[in-house]
Amino acid sequence: MYYAWLENPKSVHESWDAFFRKADPGATGEANHMQKADLQTKASLIRSQGLTMAPAKAEKLVEDHLAVQSLIRAYQIRGHHVAQLDPLGILDADLDSFVPSDLITTIDKLGFYGLHEGDLDKVFRLPTTTYIGGNETSLSLREIIKRLENSYCQHIGLEFMFINDVEQCQWIRQKFETPGIMRFTSDEKRTLLARLVRSTRFEDFLARKWSSEKRFGLEGCEVMIPALKMLIDKSSEMGLEYVILGMPHRGRLNVLANVIRKDLEQIFCQFDPKLEASDEGSGDVKYHLGMYHERINRATNKKLTLSLVANPSHLEAVDPVVQGKTKAEQFYRGDNEGKKVMSILVHGDAAFAGQGVVYETFHLSDLPSYTTNGTIHVVVNNQVNN
Repeated sequence: MYYAWLENPKSVHESWDAFFRKADPGATGEANHMQKADLQTKASLIRSQGLTMAPAKAEKLVEDHLAVQSLIRAYQIRGHHVAQLDPLGILDADLDSFVPSDLITTIDKLGFYGLHEGDLDKVFRLPTTTYIGGNETSLSLREIIKRLENSYCQHIGLEFMFINDVEQCQWIRQKFETPGIMRFTSDEKRTLLARLVRSTRFEDFLARKWSSEKRFGLEGCEVMIPALKMLIDKSSEMGLEYVILGMPHRGRLNVLANVIRKDLEQIFCQFDPKLEASDEGSGDVKYHLGMYHERINRATNKKLTLSLVANPSHLEAVDPVVQGKTKAEQFYRGDNEGKKVMSILVHGDAAFAGQGVVYETFHLSDLPSYTTNGTIHVVVNNQVNN
């Protein structure tokens, strides 16, 4: 447009004409006719050279930026395939067989996207579909890959790009990609450690004291306890008053002891028929029972009601029951926006395939009368040996 304006100011819109006049006042005007002629000649030469050189460079520049966007999207879609989810290091997966080829070439071979090692220090503008830049709008390719690896290829496998809601995807990206988002304060670290120690020591005690008793322990997934407690604490800060949980057998005793705060004496008495309180309760097995408890949340000093719904061996059958109970509580509390009552459904990974009653429960959220339930689904590893 600038070159066209040099040859003929009327060939561009008047707003651009005014802009170029201010930016280059000596390029126009009767008094500078000779200077204008020289500029027009120079512009003509530049344009003639640009017909053979500039388009090729511009096209390469566009292709590189599109390649970087494809690179970012590949990490978002398939980064969980190479996340470090094996703390014991006993799995030796053949990535060529189990991981899609585009992910391997994305992470290990930049040539798949027409990028080369020499492009690592080039700066690229970040698309609006990523938050890895934080306050920065441009990063070098080397830094882009480093931040994507930290977000998607560490110890959390994040699979979310199947979601059709752009706002939900952007929310997840912001919570995982923003630099420094996973850093905790010293107090937060102490709280997490204390909760993790309680969950592990509880399992250790049961395993040592009643080694032959069936208990569906939470070994290998003790972090679920601090995760649930953090979820409840943050929800309480936002005004939540009632949390209704539904979950399988795995980890139920730990949740009862460390989240719902059921008395340890009652839990231990269910392991030994000789104890005095062993005849209390419904007569069902200990890992089928639920609990209702009102207490003050220590993190927020607000009153909070916690309810773990009892369920038999048909584990996921409890899901619609939790949904219905949540809706009933919302109705009687006048919670039309779903900000006071929330449900949390915990699934074993083997049962979280979106089939059967899980699939039907998901569809309840699409009904007009259920849109305020605000159910949170948590998946835990169900393949753990006692």
